[in-house]
Amino acid sequence: MRKYLVIGNPIEHSLSPKLHNYWLEKNSIDAIFEKKKVEQEEIKSLISKIKKEEIYGINVTVPFKKAVIPFMDELTTEANETQSVNTIYLLEDKVIGHNTDISGFELGIKYSKYNVKNKTVFILGAGGVVPSIIVALKRMGAHKIILSNRTKEKAKKLKLFFKDIEILDWGILPKVNMIINATSIGLNKNDKLEVDLKKFGSNNFFFDIIYNPQETDFLKKAKQLGNKTENGKMMFIYQAHQAFTIWHKIMPNIDEETINLLKE
Repeated sequence: MRKYLVIGNPIEHSLSPKLHNYWLEKNSIDAIFEKKKVEQEEIKSLISKIKKEEIYGINVTVPFKKAVIPFMDELTTEANETQSVNTIYLLEDKVIGHNTDISGFELGIKYSKYNVKNKTVFILGAGGVVPSIIVALKRMGAHKIILSNRTKEKAKKLKLFFKDIEILDWGILPKVNMIINATSIGLNKNDKLEVDLKKFGSNNFFFDIIYNPQETDFLKKAKQLGNKTENGKMMFIYQAHQAFTIWHKIMPNIDEETINLLKE
């Protein structure tokens, strides 16, 4: 039986095993997908198991999307452009680092029927998934991308790669059309993002990359203020769909049953 993993820290919230094992069963594939909480120093030995074919694929989540890069033999164009890896596999005896977050985010936004073209977008956070979001927003024709992070230095590092983004001090809230929570604040139900959402007004689009819990405090408050809201569930499903296709050479179905699977 082939083994696949999602690694991160924290990892308890991840529904990747639920989704991947569902697709494995639906497609009669003899494999198992598990989640593993890891520390930074474990990454090298874990990735070496791909080379030995003890593990056949790894998904990477917070906070290791950049940390795994030194252990890759090659990066795909998407992973290189974002310096972010969320999908690892073996190809011709080389460990490949790939990024399915870009298309996952793009397809997730399209599913929500929100048109990013010519919109001004504000991103809260500067973590591993943010470069993928920036690339996707540019592809979709966003007019302007503004970013704020509690640690401003981290945001400034992103500006080295994406020179046309604007960086604001944490707490300064610009007039925009779309607001994205790309921080991990909200993974715990008691988490509160200390940002005064009233300053954004209403009739905006609020997107949270978090999908479990289904409605973070960020989304709940945004909805109460008369805004359209969406969690990261479809982004999560689409990025997983692409990883599954790479690993198994089978494109699984995304249907109502798949989507409802994550509501249970």
